[in-house]
Amino acid sequence: MTDSAPSEVRLQLDGAGHHYRAGRRIGPITFTAGVGQVVGLVGANGSGKTTTFRMITGLATIDSGTVTVDGTGVRYGFLPTATTAMIEEPAFYDWASGRDNLRLAAGGRADRNDRIGAVLQEVGLSGAADDLVKRYSQGMRQRLGLARILLHDARLILLDEPTNGLDPEGMRWLRELLRSLAGRGVTILVSSHLLHELEQIADTLVVLSHGKVLLAGDAAAICASSDSLESLYLRLVDSDRG
Repeated sequence: MTDSAPSEVRLQLDGAGHHYRAGRRIGPITFTAGVGQVVGLVGANGSGKTTTFRMITGLATIDSGTVTVDGTGVRYGFLPTATTAMIEEPAFYDWASGRDNLRLAAGGRADRNDRIGAVLQEVGLSGAADDLVKRYSQGMRQRLGLARILLHDARLILLDEPTNGLDPEGMRWLRELLRSLAGRGVTILVSSHLLHELEQIADTLVVLSHGKVLLAGDAAAICASSDSLESLYLRLVDSDRG
């Protein structure tokens, strides 16, 4: 985690909400993410993290409030410009190699094809690039999912539980990768159940419970207010239940 200076707003959610047909509601969700910031979303399963990601990427309707990326409102069915996401576990063609999966993901675009070798090296898969994905471990599949994200050279990246399947060395590598991307001006939203990991990489933290924001703000200040992010989170959730 680094001290974050005020920066231009890249993403803004202002009272954003999604209403499921069964009656469950997510929202209102309000927070901002600046250029080059890492925002950590904290919450249990069902707290609204994935739905929030889906609203930002146009995969879920925004039934109340607004979501804007670089000042432009997000519309249902349309991925915002220069935005990419890894929501839930990435899926691949197991019968193809890692390199060929990236070629398919490049969609015939020369600029993305030209980046394949570089992103494979960046995620540590150069030596396994031509192996079939069905032989990849879960951690290797997670790295390949991140490689696919990096192909797009996006300004806004959303990562849902990116540490799944990564060993301690892999998690350290991921921390360094995310901080490196932020240093290049990329804005990153990341959700994780590993709260100690978010403490180390996030500039801003957003705590969600039962579809609403319990706390949002500067990560350093939030973490300094308690013995640990985990203990603070548990107190907030217990208070919300009460």
